[in-house]
Amino acid sequence: MKMFLNKEELALRYDLSVPLSRVVAMNPEVAKPFKRYQIAPVWRAERPQKGRYREFFQCDADIVGASSMLADAEIIAMIFTILSELGFDAFVTKLNHRQVLTALGEYSGVPPALLGGLYRAIDKLEKIGREGVRQEMIANEIPDAAVEKILALVALPVDDLHAWRETLRAYPRGVQGIAELEQLLGYARALGVKPARLQVDLTMVRGLEYYTGPIFETVVTEPKIGSLTGGGRYDGLIGLFSKNSLPATGTTIGIERIIDVMDELQMFPPNLGKTVTQVLVTVFDAERRAAALALTMELRAAGVNAETWYDADGLGKQLKYAAAKSIPYARNHGGRGDAARFDDGRTDASRARQDCGASTRKIFNRLKPCAAHLREKFSTV
Repeated sequence: MKMFLNKEELALRYDLSVPLSRVVAMNPEVAKPFKRYQIAPVWRAERPQKGRYREFFQCDADIVGASSMLADAEIIAMIFTILSELGFDAFVTKLNHRQVLTALGEYSGVPPALLGGLYRAIDKLEKIGREGVRQEMIANEIPDAAVEKILALVALPVDDLHAWRETLRAYPRGVQGIAELEQLLGYARALGVKPARLQVDLTMVRGLEYYTGPIFETVVTEPKIGSLTGGGRYDGLIGLFSKNSLPATGTTIGIERIIDVMDELQMFPPNLGKTVTQVLVTVFDAERRAAALALTMELRAAGVNAETWYDADGLGKQLKYAAAKSIPYARNHGGRGDAARFDDGRTDASRARQDCGASTRKIFNRLKPCAAHLREKFSTV
C-alpha cells in the first residue's frame, strides 16, 4: 500500500455497501426494490486478536429502493432467523436512529466539530458508566454545560422512547427518529421477531457516517466478542455515485465472529460432517478406473455427492481417507466386498463395518431420499 500526504493512495476493500451503491447507480434499470446478498472478503487495519481480523469475510444483505421501515424490519427478522437456526439463544439486536443522535447533539449545544467526541463518549456508556462518560467527554473538550445536559439525558432509561420523545420534543429530527423506531419495532414483531431479542438503546452509535436512519447491531451476552451483525439505513450513499439517490438499508453478518462464538460455546453438532461427500468411489486397479468414473458421474446425476480416488493406491489407503473424512459410503469395484459402510465418527478404517455385496442401486436407495435435503442444507450455509 503506497502512502503519501498521510493518506492511502490505494486501499483494500473496506466493506460491501459502497460497491453495491456504485453497482446500483450504474444500473438504474434494475427493478426496485432490489434485494441482494453477497459474501466476500474485506480488510481492516486492525491489531489481530480474538474477534478482530485484518482480513475476514462479510455476509451482507441489503434492500435498495424501499423507504418503509418494513424493509429495515425484514433485515432484522432475517438476522433473528439466521441466529436462531444456528442455535443462538442469548442474543439481542440493539436499535437506535441516526436522527435521534443528531437531535442529541443539537440538544447538547456541542459545536459540530466536537460531535464526534461526544458520540464516541456516550457509545461507551454501558462499558464505562456515567462517570466514565463524563471523563471521556471532558477529555474530548466537550463544554461543561453540555456535559451536564448529556449526563442528565443518558440518565433516562435508554429504551424509554416516551421519555426521550418528551425531552427532545423541540427537535423535529429526534421526534421523527423515535417515531420510525416505533414503526420498526411493530413491523419486526409482526414478522415473528421475539420481543426479548430486540432492545432499543438510544446511546448506541455505529461508526460509519453514511447511516441516515435506523441503525442496529447484534450482540451475545457471552462471550464478550463484540457485535455479530451490524447495519442500518443509508439513504444518501447511492447518491454519491448518481444524480438520483435511492433509499437503502442492510446489514453485515460477521462469519468469523459467529464461528468463534460457536466454537467457544461448543454449539457445533457432534455429528457435523467433515465433508459433503456421501460416497467415495474407490479404484481397485487401472483396468477398473473407467468404470469407477462412470459410476461417480451416475451417482452425481442422481443427486448423490460422490468423488473418486485419483491415484493408483491400495484400497486400504482409500478407505482410511474415507474414514478420516467421515464419508459414509465407499463403493469398491473389485476385490473383496462390493461396498463399505462407515459409521458416523469412525476414524479408523479397520473399524469400518463391511457391507459386502451391496449394490449401486442399494446405495442409491439409501442416499437419494436425503440428497435433496443435503443439497438444500449446504446451499444455504
